[in-house]
Amino acid sequence: MGILAVLILPLLVVVISGIVYIYRTVVQMMSKSAVRSKVVVITDALSGMGKECSRVFHTGGARLVLCGKHLDKLEGLYDSLTSAADPTATFTPKLVLLDLSDVNCIQDVAKEILDCYGCVDILINNASTKLKGTVQNISLELDKKIMDANYFGPITLTKALIPNMISRRTGQVILVNNIQGKVGVPFRAAYAASKHAALGFFDCLRAELQEFGVCVSTVTPSFICSYNAQPQPSNLESSIWKFLCRKLAYGVHPVEVADEILRTVNRKKQEVFMANPIAKAAVYIRTFFPELFFAVVAAGVKEKQKMEDEK
Repeated sequence: MGILAVLILPLLVVVISGIVYIYRTVVQMMSKSAVRSKVVVITDALSGMGKECSRVFHTGGARLVLCGKHLDKLEGLYDSLTSAADPTATFTPKLVLLDLSDVNCIQDVAKEILDCYGCVDILINNASTKLKGTVQNISLELDKKIMDANYFGPITLTKALIPNMISRRTGQVILVNNIQGKVGVPFRAAYAASKHAALGFFDCLRAELQEFGVCVSTVTPSFICSYNAQPQPSNLESSIWKFLCRKLAYGVHPVEVADEILRTVNRKKQEVFMANPIAKAAVYIRTFFPELFFAVVAAGVKEKQKMEDEK
C-alpha cells in the first residue's frame, strides 16, 4: 500500500500532463483549420511578433498579406516562410509596403490590400512605436508622431477595410495592444496615451460592428519580450517600485502571443489579457484602489529623480 501511494502522485501528474498536452494539440489544430483559406492582413510583419504571427497563420493555410516598411526585409520573411512550409498546403504570401505613421498614404495602401484577394477576413493591427522620456522633454511633434503610428494609423487602416467586412457580414479585427493601454507608466506618457486611445476606439468599434457579424478583439500582453531577453535577477533589497517595474516588464514571448491570437480568431474572443499575476494585480489596484496605485507610482518617480540627482 505504501509503494502504491508513492507511485500514485507521479502517475497522476503524468496522466494530467498528457491530457493537457493532447487538449492543447487539438485546440491548436482546430485553430489552424479555422484560418485555412482566410485572407489575413498583418501589419508590421517584420517585428518579432509579426514574424511569429506570419509563421503560425501561414502554416495554418491562411492567405497572408504581409505589411511592413522595408521591401527587402519583407522579401526575406517571404523566403523564410515559403521555404519552410508545404507549398501544396499553403498560399504564397502577398507583400505590401506600409508605414502606419504616414497616415496620408494609408487609403491607397488599403486599396492595394483589397486588390490582393478582393476581401479581408482578418485584420491584425500589430504595428507599434515606443517612446521613453519625461513629458516636459518630449516635444509635441514627437507626441503627434507616436499618436500617428499607434492610434491614427491603425484606425485609419481599420476604417478603410471594415466596409468590406460589413458588406460581407463577416470578418474579425484584432488589436495587439499593451498593458500601458490600461495602466499609465511614468516616462511613457505619449506611448501610454496612444495605447489608451487605441483601446478605447476598438472597444467602441466592437459594439458598433456586432450587428454586422464582425468581431473585434483586443489582445493585451503586459510586454512582448525579445527572443534573447532574460528576466533580471531578483533583489530582496529593492524598493516596492523597483519590484513592480521588474514584474511589469516580465513579458511573454512572441510565439505565445501569436498562438494566443490564433486561438482568439478560432474562438472569437473579444478581449484577452496576457500578463503575470503582478501585472494583473496592478491593473486591479489601479481600477479599485487608485489612490494607492498613484501613491506607489509617485514614490517611484521621486526615488528615480533622487537617484539621478545623486549621480
